[in-house]
Amino acid sequence: MKPKTTNASEPILALETVGKRFGGLRAVEGASFAVATGSITALIGPNGAGKTTVFDLISGYERPDTGAIRFEGRRIDGLASHSIAKRGVVRTFQLTRVFAAMSVRDNMLIGAQRQAGESLPRLVFGPKSVKRAEEAAQARADALMRAFALDRKADDYAGSLSGGQRKLLEFARALMTEPRLVLLDEPMAGVNRALGASLLDEVERLRREQGMTFLFIEHDIDIVMRRADYVIAMAEGAVIAEGPPALIRRDPRVIDAYLGRKGAVA
Repeated sequence: MKPKTTNASEPILALETVGKRFGGLRAVEGASFAVATGSITALIGPNGAGKTTVFDLISGYERPDTGAIRFEGRRIDGLASHSIAKRGVVRTFQLTRVFAAMSVRDNMLIGAQRQAGESLPRLVFGPKSVKRAEEAAQARADALMRAFALDRKADDYAGSLSGGQRKLLEFARALMTEPRLVLLDEPMAGVNRALGASLLDEVERLRREQGMTFLFIEHDIDIVMRRADYVIAMAEGAVIAEGPPALIRRDPRVIDAYLGRKGAVA
């Protein structure tokens, strides 16, 4: 996949005073931040800070009450999740969502965008192009399964995978859509160190080779400090600090809200 040509000086994603309430609960309150094109950006904060709600708003699973969300300069707030995904924004979840009764390979192929076989006219009048598209999807699925050490499980039911392997499958399936922005919700949760390292290495490779952008939620500060270019910290639904990891780890607002104690983040 060739990265889409964009103005690298413009953010790929921008939130402008976004707010969301659920009844009397303020989940997100006036959140504003931008994600640089081609970056690996971390979103951190204590439980209940509003991080996953922000992901829900960006990806179209919830609609903001106030504010605007722009992807590549165009507003996406209010669009359905499938419309946002077609524009190039995909996400994973804290609790993995795979089709347990289908094989790992079939889970991957479901993620392929614009499948030629779904068009009856193309099936009838262009069977060769349909075959080429299917072969390309198979090749991409095979390459991604190898990258995440899932190739030996390709014919197994997804439901037989470990929790960590399911997380890798969900990530690999998201990449089948050839996205430009990937939202990873706690990608390391339930994943052993070896598998987690391969996931993060793949994130860095995709950023380096394909210009892909990543925004990820993570509670492991060590991973955030080593892997993120930029960090956005939230507490009680609001953005309280943002900047390079070295700056954020010593920000007293982040230390108080995220760690609940004084002193620099280790």
